[in-house]
Amino acid sequence: MTTTTHTPLPQAQPADVGLCPDRTQRLMDVLRREVASGRLPGAVALIARHGRVALFDSVGVQDPASGAAMRPDSIFRIYSMTKPVVSVAVMMLMERGQLLLSDPVGQHLPEFAHQQVHTASGLLPPTQPATVQDLLRHTAGLTYEFLGDSPVQRQYGEVKIASRDRSNAEFSRTLAAIPLQFQPGSTWAYSRATDVLGRLVEVISGQTLGQFLQQEIFAPLGMVDTGFVVPPADYHRLAEPFAHDPDGGVPMKVLDPKHPAAMEAGGGGLMSTTLDYAHFLQFLRNKGELNGVRLLGPHTVDFMTADHLGNIPSDGTLLPSGHGFGLGFAVRTAHGISPVPGSVGLYYWGGIAGTTFFVDPALDLYAVLMIQAPNQRDYYRPLFRDLVYAALV
Repeated sequence: MTTTTHTPLPQAQPADVGLCPDRTQRLMDVLRREVASGRLPGAVALIARHGRVALFDSVGVQDPASGAAMRPDSIFRIYSMTKPVVSVAVMMLMERGQLLLSDPVGQHLPEFAHQQVHTASGLLPPTQPATVQDLLRHTAGLTYEFLGDSPVQRQYGEVKIASRDRSNAEFSRTLAAIPLQFQPGSTWAYSRATDVLGRLVEVISGQTLGQFLQQEIFAPLGMVDTGFVVPPADYHRLAEPFAHDPDGGVPMKVLDPKHPAAMEAGGGGLMSTTLDYAHFLQFLRNKGELNGVRLLGPHTVDFMTADHLGNIPSDGTLLPSGHGFGLGFAVRTAHGISPVPGSVGLYYWGGIAGTTFFVDPALDLYAVLMIQAPNQRDYYRPLFRDLVYAALV
């Protein structure tokens, strides 16, 4: 355990904030059932409404190898839940007048100034440059190597773009040398764009990404256990997946958070706890402020969590029907259509090892589920959402 402590978030009984006690308990019972079935090592769940935490509980084991019990302060690899944090960092720089969202990426990162687009008829120049806004909303023409087998995605794999042995600067230069998969602004495609934003934060701030996040976001918000590396004193709190995937798939090799990597990945490198991330979500729910510390203006938070796609089509199935994308979050645009419940204006994202969150401003509600079950994530995310909404009265 670290000696630093959180500023506690206010607590409430479920009934005090419009949640049915029995149905709130049912959520935990279902998670216990999943642990008993052998599909889930353990989990930590948190629900907050009207600024008060009504559920914060853990089930199962933190480490299947040792049998150590899951704890409320277990530390998780949150992977792509890093993206909203880095997106907030970029918007803080925007609010300080250090960049415009309409700036071409190449204005700040010169290696991106002369990119070309891969097409069936060869390489073509972009019809318009990718902007900072394009990076934030995943319309910059980039991709992820694990989402397909296109020529561009194969090039990502050939240069081992996922390697954490490059610095953020080296990563940026390596990625910029590979053609774009799409014309900038033409297609929503989940991508390494937020890793590029991590480098952008470094160039503009003059700090490493980790230094900027620690100084400007984690310390002010009381996120005492969030960072790119876990210190030795906290190794005993690390949540681990099963050694062998219970559904028979190939187990994913998870990040090693015990040793600093050259790359501080803005798209997926952070470790965090359930309560730390709840602090971040409460800050967003408060429109940019927590415990008297304001990091963003209210209008900026509303702007980030609005749909920024409009009629821009999405590539693949990762963005569900009835949703758009804002500046760091998927955003619900229709009450129906999607197979999971939620209000229009809800925003959410998750990480590849299974962690997930959502914020529903219309209901003044947010929830976090922390698990390390990579190949089961597509089941547990909607299950958690269903159970949270079922608890509302």
